Amino acid sequence: MPLTLLLDLDDTLLDSNVGEFIPAYFQALSRHLERWVAPEVMLPALMSGTQHMLDNLDPSRTLQQVFDGDFYPRMGIAKRDIEDSIEDFYDRVFRQLGSLTARRPGAKELVDWALAAGHRVVIATDPLFPRKAVFERIRWAGLEPEAFELVSSYETFHFTKSHAEYYAEVLGQLGWPDGPVLMVGNDEERDLRRAQELGLVTYRVGSPQDAVAAGMAPVTGASTEVGSGALNELRPWLEAMEGWRLDPALKSRRAIVAILTSTPAVLGTLVGGLSKDAWRHEPSPDDWAMIELISHLRDTEREVHRAQIRVLQQEAQPFVPRPDAAVWAKQRRYLDEDGPTALAEFTAARLETLRQLAEFGEDAWGRSARHAIFGPTNFTEVVGFMADHDRLHIQQAWRTLRAAL
Repeated sequence: MPLTLLLDLDDTLLDSNVGEFIPAYFQALSRHLERWVAPEVMLPALMSGTQHMLDNLDPSRTLQQVFDGDFYPRMGIAKRDIEDSIEDFYDRVFRQLGSLTARRPGAKELVDWALAAGHRVVIATDPLFPRKAVFERIRWAGLEPEAFELVSSYETFHFTKSHAEYYAEVLGQLGWPDGPVLMVGNDEERDLRRAQELGLVTYRVGSPQDAVAAGMAPVTGASTEVGSGALNELRPWLEAMEGWRLDPALKSRRAIVAILTSTPAVLGTLVGGLSKDAWRHEPSPDDWAMIELISHLRDTEREVHRAQIRVLQQEAQPFVPRPDAAVWAKQRRYLDEDGPTALAEFTAARLETLRQLAEFGEDAWGRSARHAIFGPTNFTEVVGFMADHDRLHIQQAWRTLRAAL
């Protein structure tokens, strides 16, 4: 089974020289826009918009929407008035900042090997930049953006590396692949700990003198194995690793909530721009169309998951029901529904579920229950079944969309 390899960019594949790069980037952008807005107005707006992206946990809004909703009002300028100038900045001026960065020895060799080996390779960079800027930075590293299966940018992502939800969104956009996953990065908090909170195994990129042998090491979160070493040591580390040791552990409370939060965001990206015919495309007579799948998730959220949470909340020894929702697609004529409306309704229902879960105290997550299908269980496991249900249907959606291409 192929490995899903998530690669950080800054100071992992690219020496970013952040101390010089960020001030130079801010100064260049402020000069480029000073015809419309004074730097003393633009720069605080830029910082505020960035902070809003870092804080966002709303799966209904992309990071671009979050940024735009704060940045332009703070400057008192309509986006349409300076949009062309901003595009021109990223087309012409931004690329000149590449001279402040340097290629990382071993980065291209690692990527070439991973691709040749058939692994799924992702640029898992913090999605705070537009796609154009991220692609340019990948080129500064001596790599081709088109070679990667997925590159995170603010147009198509809803969460940053401040949250484990980012890593759930990455895997969701890949169709929640089965098998081994590894996150490779240098930042202890954003690259490693947040990935570990989801349950991913991580590899910390450090200098050769900091390298340590791979081994079992306790970490905060569900992940149980962490590697560390120079970038050029990653390939032999992986080749010596038994694949099953890299399988994600997605059963912790934190991982479950991250998956549940990410699902509406993932689906919003996957179905973006779908035609009416594509919403209704069935790969085979036994498969659901996208509109059936989204409608199923919506009604399951409203009528099954909500009822289960209510029972768990109100009863001391609850019996958790699980009606057969698979028959609803034909009974309720899901093919006649409107796709974007169904997705918005599912997102609203999921946000209400997350609100209810946030009200549960720590002790409630261990409360015993009996599930109609799985027998003796507890609150955490029941909510975990909801996350498993999400991942199953995102896998289905991913296959359905590719069958429609």
